[in-house]
Amino acid sequence: MKILMILTSHDQLGNTGQKTGFWLEEFAAPYYVFKDAGAQITVASPQGGQVPLDPKSDDPAAQTDDTRRFKDDPAAQSVLAETQKLMDVVATDFDAVFYPGGHGPLWDLAEDPTSIALIETMLAAGKPVAAVCHAPGVLRHVKSADGTPLVRGKSVTGFANSEEEAVGLTDVVPFLVEDMLKGNGGNYSKGSDWQPHVVSDGLLISGQNPASSRPAAEALLKMLG
Repeated sequence: MKILMILTSHDQLGNTGQKTGFWLEEFAAPYYVFKDAGAQITVASPQGGQVPLDPKSDDPAAQTDDTRRFKDDPAAQSVLAETQKLMDVVATDFDAVFYPGGHGPLWDLAEDPTSIALIETMLAAGKPVAAVCHAPGVLRHVKSADGTPLVRGKSVTGFANSEEEAVGLTDVVPFLVEDMLKGNGGNYSKGSDWQPHVVSDGLLISGQNPASSRPAAEALLKMLG
């Protein structure tokens, strides 16, 4: 079982002068779900090499068992220092792809032609695609075989407008994940803010927020059988 995880290379939070990147729990929880299941994991990013960690996800209040395990795991930390370049990744080498969130993907992966093509290739080959929190933003320009938005008519979730408002970044992000999914014709649903909510529709799995990371990864494993 070979799973590709794709992280952002983007570290600037709009024009705020603050840093962003990927959200630690959204990488660590799925990484250990896959690792403990014996999967071979490859981590890639648009620029390759060291990926930027959103400093807020390193805050003591944001820590979980999985993030604490990551902090004590030099091998996992080295994976994040040596990510493969996304353009060098071959979709046919993998059984599934998982996108952790953080605000970074809204700027780079959502617009990345390589990422868009990879998602389309994976789905066309009958391979599942999962994205959590802000990472469903990577589906923004992904098309179905008939040229319509991938999410049209599909049940999906992602970071809620109410959650974005709660973190004070509604006017900073390039687009709101909930609005984009609805605007592209997705059947968007959400649970309570910050509570786990995972939706599967065909080969597409989406999770609403950081707490949805582990259940989204478990849903992906279940789909792989």
